[in-house]
Amino acid sequence: MTSNHTERPAPILFGGDYNPEQWPRETWVEDVALMRRARVNTVTLGVFAWSALEPEEGAFTPEWLDEIIGMLDEAGIGFFLSTPTASPPPWFSLAHPDALPVRPDGVRLSHGSRDTYAISAPAYRAAARRIARLLAERYGTHPRLRGWHVHNEYGTLDHGPHAAAAFRRWLRERYADLDALNAAWTTAFWSQRYSSWEEITPPRATQYLANPAHAIDFRRFCSDEMLAAFTEQREEIRAAGSTAPVTTNFMLPTWNHLEQWSWAREQDVVSIDHYLDTTGPDGEAHVAYGSDLTRSWAGGAWLLMEQNAVGIRVGDRTYTKAGDRTIRHSLGYVARGSQSSLFFQWRASAGGSEQWHGALVPHAGGDSRAFATTERLGATLASLAEVTALPADGPLVAADVAIVWDADSWWALETPHLPNDAVRYSDQVRSTHRSFWRAGVPVDFVAPGADLSRYRLVVLACAYTLPADAEAWLRRYVEDGGDVVVTFLSGVADEHLRIVTGGYPGLLRGLLGVASEEVHVLAPEESVRLDDGGLAGDWTEHVRLEGARAVSRMVDGPLAGGPAITRHDVGTGHAYYVSLALDQDSRDAFLAARAADVGARPTLPGASELGVEAVLRRGADADHLFLLHHGDADVVVRGPGTDLLTGATADEADGLRVPAGGAAVLRLAHGDPRGGAHEIARAR
Repeated sequence: MTSNHTERPAPILFGGDYNPEQWPRETWVEDVALMRRARVNTVTLGVFAWSALEPEEGAFTPEWLDEIIGMLDEAGIGFFLSTPTASPPPWFSLAHPDALPVRPDGVRLSHGSRDTYAISAPAYRAAARRIARLLAERYGTHPRLRGWHVHNEYGTLDHGPHAAAAFRRWLRERYADLDALNAAWTTAFWSQRYSSWEEITPPRATQYLANPAHAIDFRRFCSDEMLAAFTEQREEIRAAGSTAPVTTNFMLPTWNHLEQWSWAREQDVVSIDHYLDTTGPDGEAHVAYGSDLTRSWAGGAWLLMEQNAVGIRVGDRTYTKAGDRTIRHSLGYVARGSQSSLFFQWRASAGGSEQWHGALVPHAGGDSRAFATTERLGATLASLAEVTALPADGPLVAADVAIVWDADSWWALETPHLPNDAVRYSDQVRSTHRSFWRAGVPVDFVAPGADLSRYRLVVLACAYTLPADAEAWLRRYVEDGGDVVVTFLSGVADEHLRIVTGGYPGLLRGLLGVASEEVHVLAPEESVRLDDGGLAGDWTEHVRLEGARAVSRMVDGPLAGGPAITRHDVGTGHAYYVSLALDQDSRDAFLAARAADVGARPTLPGASELGVEAVLRRGADADHLFLLHHGDADVVVRGPGTDLLTGATADEADGLRVPAGGAAVLRLAHGDPRGGAHEIARAR
């Protein structure tokens, strides 16, 4: 899956989820032929196949899987094998109704969909371990096995009695005694003091507002409980003697039930399913966002387990995605560290709940425009095998800028009755990343408390809850010459969501040299102007300067004349506080200026303005400059390098022409300082 300079580079893994159990044998023959035609080298088997593998409790029927693996093997196609535990079969739910999940309102869900399981139910965990062990014993040493795809998109929350018992055990370990829990949860409010552990349940539907500390601890528990279920299956696989890499597919961006930093440490390789949520040009920024996040969680190379081939689902409609865009998106993931371009799914289902989901083989079959894109993509990826060779040291994508990613802050801003519930953590972090993407500046994500020494600029966007030592962590970084940008709703609360009193931004007041006395929320139609030309909405604050100076001020609105953005010089670095919600264009300008101040340069200056996304992926013996042209007019790139897609060079007088909607991947000498010496211009 990965490689170094002493090995022949592995191919980019290309293919997707394959569900032969849905099709007759003659279709299998056609599938394998089409896979070979499209240069597919990897499929994922068994994701939702539990009832086909174990139609009755204890009756294992793997012969069909043996057959299809044999056919794939003969065709030279590898496979990931999934443990099918995201979809328990009907016999399991009938025999163990207590293992069905319970909603917050107390309603136990019925069987009839995927993900109908209670993660803490002993019967479910035992059945999941058993099927994992059986699969590992039978297939764990198969030469075509790429790795283990455990479960699928962990994220089902259960509020039933099994979850309640496990939650109480988790709380006992976390707090040791009830006095500590009562203090942490501020249970003196509304007479919520607990006098026995048995009184505590998951945060179910209640008369008015739930306790936020209770709610966020339950989210932390759910992540840990699902991680325990994952590691149980992993250990069954290892006990059966399989040494193939183990992963499970994270799911972003619309919901998040996992603390990814801790999960990443338990996987051999990190993988993600990534689906666009817009048809517009922000889709390209979204590919970069998901890729940079996953590379950061992984600490390097990673796997794209799923993307959608030909459709983008927005609201109640699925919109067709052009073939060129599918190819550019696949290359975008690879540019930012993916070793694969895998899809859901190989063949579009004829029946079932996702029969209109996109696929590499559409309902129209292999003689279709969509499958022609699949063939083009296969050929494109086959020409890029060398990019999978990983550098011996240093980052895969070098970044001078880091954004703090914190699942706790995501969950904290989902607790109700904040001053403005419309402010969402994921939106703020994604908007921050989008600003750097538009500027062409590479970005990493980091966990609270991470080593920041390699970065010139660090941004905290709505990092609502931070550990007690976060101020000291950031202060050391700034004193040593780093610049930090902190937005509103950061450092406001401690880990138990108790407000840090004395003024906002609470824990970070001293570092930032400010104290906000009041929050002034704006109505959806309201905005305020800044004296630097910026615009903001949703959120403003009455900021008092306590050592910082105002970089910009509000010129209208209820706080006209007051500081909007401040700067505090600390040691040899600078700490900025953005006390309001800048609109995207204003955020772009502010963050691009901060990046320029610290010398964080675009990968290819001028490219973004022409609609070209430039990413430099470092390798073992060569580096590769990916040029993804999302604009509407051809461009010419001049500089060192040979395009792996066409064989053309960029260092001749005419340069390399990249057509609108197209792409190029330039091979550069490893570590060549000319990697940043390219020039780009609109073609004449």
